[in-house]
Amino acid sequence: MRSGRLEGMKLLVVEDERRLARSLAAGLSAEGFAVDVAHDGVTGLHRATEGVYDLVVLDIMLPGLNGYRVCAELRAAGSEVPILMLTAKDGEYDEAEGLDTGADDYLTKPFSYVVLLARIRALLRRRTRGGAPEIVLGDLRVDPASRTVRRGENEVELTAKEFAVLEHLAVNAGRVVPKTEILENVWDFAYDGDPNIVEVYVSALRRKLDAPFGRRSIATVRGAGYRLSTDGG
Repeated sequence: MRSGRLEGMKLLVVEDERRLARSLAAGLSAEGFAVDVAHDGVTGLHRATEGVYDLVVLDIMLPGLNGYRVCAELRAAGSEVPILMLTAKDGEYDEAEGLDTGADDYLTKPFSYVVLLARIRALLRRRTRGGAPEIVLGDLRVDPASRTVRRGENEVELTAKEFAVLEHLAVNAGRVVPKTEILENVWDFAYDGDPNIVEVYVSALRRKLDAPFGRRSIATVRGAGYRLSTDGG
């Protein structure tokens, strides 16, 4: 896995223009991100408050609650999630108001998708440099900042999705994590594909993390979910 890889992170797009929202979600998903979408401020605030996201793309002109209020309420609640604000407005006042409410960056419509993607990646890199600490489970080390995994002295190559599944299990080590919880956190809220996809990724993790080292770190708890051992197996 490349150091600093950002794919596999979870984004929330709050945008009332449904065609644009679909386009952004499709493009970002193709880049390897898990993406949830909300079309109004109230739903967006609820999702951002109840879910766990690595970044929020937030339109300003939203029904229900505008983007300024959503951003301000998230910051007032103590959320530090990076927020990239989008608006059809232009002018220094609007940008200043957005940043004053706690937004991290600002992009005016119409914008280039390439520029949007670059801004998102820059914000995510900025966050991960001072982000979550390395998770150490025996000789298994999971580093959310660099998106790397080591078993003893050996670096284990994982895909973005494999890393995201492992990270969620590692954060919850010792606890049985339901399959539905993994789907909602690693894929997205609206995922309606085969839930057995989780088993495919857990099997891949076992082949890479356990089999070559004679370990059994991920247990299947029948009818309940998966549990990653606190000692790394």
